[in-house]
Amino acid sequence: MNLIMTNSQSNQKFYEFSANDHSGNKISMEQYKDKVVLVVNTASACGLTPQYEGLQNLYNEYKDQGLEILAFPCNQFKQQEKGSDEEIKSFCDLNFNIAFKLFSKIEVNGDNAHSMYKYLKKAAPGIMGSEAIKWNFTKFLINRNGEVVKRFAPITKPSAIVSNIQKLL
Repeated sequence: MNLIMTNSQSNQKFYEFSANDHSGNKISMEQYKDKVVLVVNTASACGLTPQYEGLQNLYNEYKDQGLEILAFPCNQFKQQEKGSDEEIKSFCDLNFNIAFKLFSKIEVNGDNAHSMYKYLKKAAPGIMGSEAIKWNFTKFLINRNGEVVKRFAPITKPSAIVSNIQKLL
């Protein structure tokens, strides 16, 4: 009898990960169980930074129905997120008044990529199967069971994914 061995990552669920929030508190993704989650790598000095406003609009519209948005600042793309976690939080509050969860700065590509991002990229590869994150504001949509449903390109505006979110709520 042949047994097919599967990569342990493929059996992982989003809820098995944790990350530090902008204040350094360890947050388990388990707390987002039974929620629809949008995970986004963000940057404060990017041409796509105005998407923070669209993300906040999504959050305002759908948080009461179970949507959570998790922002992960990243400085890997032309150093467009140079500030400290406190500076990033202050920028987001001042310019976009965000109410969704902001995490500590992480890496999304390479050997030092956060383990959650390694999982997300494998679960939802980009164009032509590439697992790499190409730019700031790549979005991953996760259903209420912790399964990655879809990956959205950085240029995809938050308003363009409303129908995808509504189907999962």
